[in-house]
Amino acid sequence: MRFWSISSISPLVSFPGFNSCCHGNWKHYSAIRRGHSIFNTATNVEISHKRWQTSQAATMATVRESESKISIGPHRKGEGVEDDTGVVYYGPISGTIKKVKLLSLSTCCLSVSLGPVITFLTAPEMNVILKGAVASSVIFLSASTTAALHWFVSPYVHKLKWQPGSDSFEVEMLSWLATHIPRTIRFADIRPPETQRPFVTFRANGSFYFVDEEHCRNKALLARLTPTKPAQESTFKNL
Repeated sequence: MRFWSISSISPLVSFPGFNSCCHGNWKHYSAIRRGHSIFNTATNVEISHKRWQTSQAATMATVRESESKISIGPHRKGEGVEDDTGVVYYGPISGTIKKVKLLSLSTCCLSVSLGPVITFLTAPEMNVILKGAVASSVIFLSASTTAALHWFVSPYVHKLKWQPGSDSFEVEMLSWLATHIPRTIRFADIRPPETQRPFVTFRANGSFYFVDEEHCRNKALLARLTPTKPAQESTFKNL
């Protein structure tokens, strides 16, 4: 007896319905594979989109948090500085004023120290008296601008501390060396400025002070810091 394997059968030999069945099953299998591939692609795209949305939301939250920390003037509580309990007012351009004062002081020191040296070395043929006059003029001009800047911004209140119900408050000013100086002022000592000096809100103990009314949120405190000038009595009152 001789046995024949399927592989040895001639390709011309075919079974009825076998080819059509295999061809139909192959089509069905291919369609399933294509559908599965399309489903996987759509799922991956959806997952990637969700991850992108999550990352964008996290980025926007970080940006909003950083923007909320940006402020003008002195640092607030919790930013690595001393506890500012009781602070009710911050000068909106306090940081800018301090930087300008430091720049002015730096240029003044350079002019005083290097001005005469540069004047005497750059023009050796110039008369000594004329050199001295030029050096003195440079020093005087630099010192004058620094003094004028200090006079102009000295009334600016950089920080104000006050506890409701208290009859006094504490302000923080800048010295001519751009260092912070605390001062305690009683409300009873506040007087109208009565001066032509610009940017002055009130006068107390012989000094002038300026508070930006638009950035002072405590209106009750602002009303006490801006006293009105008493009305002058009529000259005909006793007639």
